[in-house]
Amino acid sequence: MFIAGFPAGPWGTNCYVVATGPGTECVVIDPGKDSADGVADVVREHGLKPVSVLVTHGHIDHMWCVAPVAGTYDATAWIHPSDRHLLTDPMSGMSRETTQMLLGGDYTWAEPDDVRELSDLAELELAGLRFVVDHTPGHTQGSVTFRTPYAQQDVSEVMFSGDLLFEGSIGRTDLPGGDHPTMLRSLTDKVLTLPDDVVVLPGHGNQTSIGRERATNPYLLDLQSHSGDQGNAGRVTRGL
Repeated sequence: MFIAGFPAGPWGTNCYVVATGPGTECVVIDPGKDSADGVADVVREHGLKPVSVLVTHGHIDHMWCVAPVAGTYDATAWIHPSDRHLLTDPMSGMSRETTQMLLGGDYTWAEPDDVRELSDLAELELAGLRFVVDHTPGHTQGSVTFRTPYAQQDVSEVMFSGDLLFEGSIGRTDLPGGDHPTMLRSLTDKVLTLPDDVVVLPGHGNQTSIGRERATNPYLLDLQSHSGDQGNAGRVTRGL
């Protein structure tokens, strides 16, 4: 399997290009703000052809360039229906500060031509790859993760976690559509149930693994111990 990832835009959002190997069709995950050129560089260097764009959630730092990328390569965009409205009105999912920052400059918006909806536990066969969709609300109502088999170097799966799980932290829940108790349920049901050898490629920051986060992430430790006030666990400020 070929996976290329790079941080893009003012929030350093990780965009991923995934394929079975060079010279094949590929999938682009979370082409956020200022990511189109990076996608084009990876595609050109490795002779790839994007056929699908997968979106973990509808915040602009993860989907700002969905329409340009999908349009350039005639690719299909995929998003959960609970975040579908953000492709029409992306400002409704942002903080006041972010909205003011963007509206202070040039602002144009277009939806992808071909948008399809994701559902929990759906299995997508795209570009010769299989992705399992897990609906993981909390950061947004339509947040999802994507898992794909890996079976190399003692790794059973790779999970693209969006803003659900980071190295040492979790996604913020104070933006429109966010909910902290729902986030904790998603972590309990969709993260803590996974094997330790699953590699996590998050929406921001460094690669990690389920085993590492289970052993060191304070939020997961708190969930496992059932002690303390989960509502006071705090939040991260990466992303929007």
